[in-house]
Amino acid sequence: MQGTILVAYATKKGSTRVVAGSILATLREWGLEVEFEPAEKVRDLGRYTAVVLGGALYMGRWHRDARSFLKRHRKALAGIPVAFFAMGPRTTEEQDIAASREQLERALEKVPELKPVSIAIFGGVVDPSDHHFPFNRMPKSDARDWDAIRDWAIELAVSLRASGESAGS
Repeated sequence: MQGTILVAYATKKGSTRVVAGSILATLREWGLEVEFEPAEKVRDLGRYTAVVLGGALYMGRWHRDARSFLKRHRKALAGIPVAFFAMGPRTTEEQDIAASREQLERALEKVPELKPVSIAIFGGVVDPSDHHFPFNRMPKSDARDWDAIRDWAIELAVSLRASGESAGS
């Protein structure tokens, strides 16, 4: 793909930023030019040829900054390849992933003009010491599957490269 891809992220405690950074590194390994920004700081998408947006899921909703990013940039996003990921379930059990996918899809329903090239759900991180009652009673967990994250980023790189090649022909 010619041009620059934006990897934007919305995070509260930092885990989504770390995952977005891993995705960025994989896309770069595949020869793509990529920039990295917090979703809340992105003001213009004019120079980007594709966008990857990730956000954490909290209390059944995609992070506010990810939702605001979609609302603010929906027109520009409709004209370029987009991919989305969410962090959230405490386990990678099928029912937990499915519930988180439903939460992400609810956010994406508000922008039906967007046709993502890919959507992924990754396990989240819970550190009870970062939370107030009753969440500080939850067990500590880290359900991030780094192999799945890398595999998704590779699939995304292949897809974005292919879309760039077909656009250039």
